[in-house]
Amino acid sequence: MPRRPRHLQPTGVVEYGLVRHALIEAVKSGRLRREDICDAHPELLRAAAHLGRPAGHDCPVCDSTNLKMVTYVFGAHLPPGGACPPSVKELVKLEKRELPVQCYSVDVCLECHFHHLARKWNAGGVKPRKLKGAQS
Repeated sequence: MPRRPRHLQPTGVVEYGLVRHALIEAVKSGRLRREDICDAHPELLRAAAHLGRPAGHDCPVCDSTNLKMVTYVFGAHLPPGGACPPSVKELVKLEKRELPVQCYSVDVCLECHFHHLARKWNAGGVKPRKLKGAQS
């Protein structure tokens, strides 16, 4: 997640790195097949190809540099399938909404189709500030 000023930092971020590590170890040890974790849905692959941003690290399964991060935002007055902001600027705009939203960041490999929920966080619920001396 890109670095933001402290007052714009999302609260309650849940990271899923330990789960990811356990999955990769299960594949390496033979308890899981690679196909069990490299089965991204075609819509997720499409979103990663067209709206994903570089994840900043290689795929833990195939070592491809083509690992993308896709963010989905769900909340009131958004489409039932959520919104997939194409840029950090759009994500920040959704995070600053007056209505609360839930955000999910997924790593997706465009080579081997590995996918994994990397983190989730709550955002939004930001009440507009009234300026001093402003007329109501």
